[in-house]
Amino acid sequence: MDYFTILVIALGLSFDTFAVSLSYGVIRNGILFRQASWVAIVLAGFQGGLTIAGYFLGSMISNALKATNHWIALGLLSFLGIKMIVEGLKKTKDEETKDYSSTIVLLTIALATSIDAFAVGISFAFLDVKIWEAGILIGIVTFLASMTAIRIGKSAGVRLGNKVEIIGGLLLIAIGLKIFLEHMMA
Repeated sequence: MDYFTILVIALGLSFDTFAVSLSYGVIRNGILFRQASWVAIVLAGFQGGLTIAGYFLGSMISNALKATNHWIALGLLSFLGIKMIVEGLKKTKDEETKDYSSTIVLLTIALATSIDAFAVGISFAFLDVKIWEAGILIGIVTFLASMTAIRIGKSAGVRLGNKVEIIGGLLLIAIGLKIFLEHMMA
């Protein structure tokens, strides 16, 4: 898998954390750079780390499922994309403005927003991706997205809201279709 495709997947995965970070910036509009960096590091660590963990789990079962790997990738990415779109469409204002100031809440949110990265990691195992490079790239993109979103949240407010999750979901579905079509045409 080429770096551009991994970058697009990383962008799609980072939309959950972007939405969380945007809310964080709105709620804590006096947040310091050090605090924002900590939030972004935690979110990025979970995104990249769970992608790698998913890869190793998927590697254990990949030989048994090699013939259907493109179907599995399409199914997982489409499921996650649809899930993100549905969540983006049904969010209320109250859900968009939760306070994430405690460490336990931040860790819980980091885990919840990274479950899709775990599933992507499983699909990466079927595609023979260089997982350490992909995990680091996903972490970096997530970090940058989180820092950007906190800054936007501090200044722009809630105008973007759930639209970022919908866009992220559409990107994941598009990547799933691309992988599927590449394998069917090969």
